[in-house]
Amino acid sequence: MNLKIERKSMSELITFKQYGKQQNWVDGKVYGPSSEKNISVISPYYDKEIAVISDSNAEDLNQAVINAKNVFPDWAATNIRDRVEVMYNLKSIMKNDIEQLAHLVALDNGKTIADAKGSILRGMEVIEFAISLPNLLKGDSSNVSQGITCTMTNEPLGIVGGITPFNFPIMVPLWMIPTAITTGNCFILKPSEQTPLAALKLAEYFKEAGLPDGVLNVVNGSREVVESMCDHPDIKAVAFVGSTKVAKIVYARATANGKRALCLGGAKNHMIVVPDADQDSTAKGLLASSMGSAGQRCMAASVAVCVSEVDPIIDQLVEEAKGFKLGIDMGTIVSKDAYNRILNYINEAEEMGATILVDGRNETPPKEYENGYWIGATILDHVNPDWPCAKEEIFGPVLSIIRTDTLEDAIKIENENPYGNAAAVFTTSGQVAKTISETASAGMIGINIGVPVPREPYSFGGWNESKFGHGDITGRSGVDFWTNLRKVTSRWPESTEAWKKYF
Repeated sequence: MNLKIERKSMSELITFKQYGKQQNWVDGKVYGPSSEKNISVISPYYDKEIAVISDSNAEDLNQAVINAKNVFPDWAATNIRDRVEVMYNLKSIMKNDIEQLAHLVALDNGKTIADAKGSILRGMEVIEFAISLPNLLKGDSSNVSQGITCTMTNEPLGIVGGITPFNFPIMVPLWMIPTAITTGNCFILKPSEQTPLAALKLAEYFKEAGLPDGVLNVVNGSREVVESMCDHPDIKAVAFVGSTKVAKIVYARATANGKRALCLGGAKNHMIVVPDADQDSTAKGLLASSMGSAGQRCMAASVAVCVSEVDPIIDQLVEEAKGFKLGIDMGTIVSKDAYNRILNYINEAEEMGATILVDGRNETPPKEYENGYWIGATILDHVNPDWPCAKEEIFGPVLSIIRTDTLEDAIKIENENPYGNAAAVFTTSGQVAKTISETASAGMIGINIGVPVPREPYSFGGWNESKFGHGDITGRSGVDFWTNLRKVTSRWPESTEAWKKYF
């Protein structure tokens, strides 16, 4: 498979290219599945088919599991420093090919080149964390009593799986795979059927980096593969990132079959803005958080709760948003269905009485991409907290502004949100920052940061309806998810024989 994209010039143009039928990746090579069903892959820049993938079935997943089981004993027995050598190589390979990979992500997903590249680099931070694991997993040992020693080590689970979303087709798989396989597991990835090409390219990188065949497998498909992954008796753990609706289903089904599961769902993140906030950095922070990646990320803050008089900040926000350029500052919406869903939220809010400060519904698409799924930055003011645009995950470039008189009212709105992924506050007051960081019902808190993503080795994960399962997906918490703890307690009786006789 040669997944390369030609660039027209030094400008960041996304060139249309067709990749034909793409198969699964099993045992270190392209694998033709038994399923005869196919899924069309559409580029949101062009509204045209760029590839076709197999809609794999349970038999296809089982073939990947069989190959993984064959190589697991040798991989688990491989010294962790030799496993880490693969990660060293992988990082170098990806760094050298980042331009081509970013173009592939953009064509497949709709991101801008800069956004695609940034997401790849964030995923590579987890590779760097995996490289550090020999220092982290050297084992704990101590004398717990006279003549008695306890030793604790992290041991791989076996065959594990990950189900990843469309919005970050490289970054989210890298949240899982480097840690899982460096700790000795074999991994089966089910990427989003909307954006599968980058995952297949990632598998090629791993092989080039020296990963033994069968340690990483990619099985394309939709519902049947996900259900089979939850049901398969030889898959010991499943990680999922996607919508809350599906996260609940995957978590319930996987755990009902005795598996370990960690499922990250949706979000409705709030940014609380108080009058003492710095005007320039707050306006820019609100815009970057809500409109980055066209709002198609679980860390996008799609609600600004404005306390008292903050109109100067909103005025600058509006001016900044009007200068946002499609194709440069923001990419496309991923699909026609998502495009129509987002427009429905905007139309509904307008009908319910929202003031549209910035309207992205009629933005002119960039030249050469007129058929793409484009929605510009949209800002809705005077939104009621009970309206759908304020409560439901839109997953698009739409910011809803809710007005409140007091900080207590703002906290109440944030706390009543059923999700718990992230929250942020913009203020120059240490007391206000402390209050929000201690009372917001969210797993990731930003103080004057609209996208409070923890950087490695700090772990990523929310609370409430944004996460099902214990722990987080990255950092040390990710290591704990992909491993079992082995505790050995030993005592050696004293011998009356001279030790020299044994040498």
